[in-house]
Amino acid sequence: MTETAYVYILKCSDGTLYTGWTNDLEKRLAAHNAGTASKYTHSKRPVEMLWHEPCGSKAEALKREAEIKKLSRSEKLKLIFKK
Repeated sequence: MTETAYVYILKCSDGTLYTGWTNDLEKRLAAHNAGTASKYTHSKRPVEMLWHEPCGSKAEALKREAEIKKLSRSEKLKLIFKK
């Protein structure tokens, strides 16, 4: 059985957005808030999970992460807050 991979967007304490991927959303969020998940979020804690999307595999999550990172901030916000 393959683990579900997720792509996610965090809101950092300075208002910036961070996009990443993981197999465990809760563990990854805790790592970001502990300052051990990425250099970018280390100094921008606390972070808040705004959005996540399940992907079929790590490869799909990495592809989706790359797509999202190319979006503008306003496009990311539309993705996050679409109803």
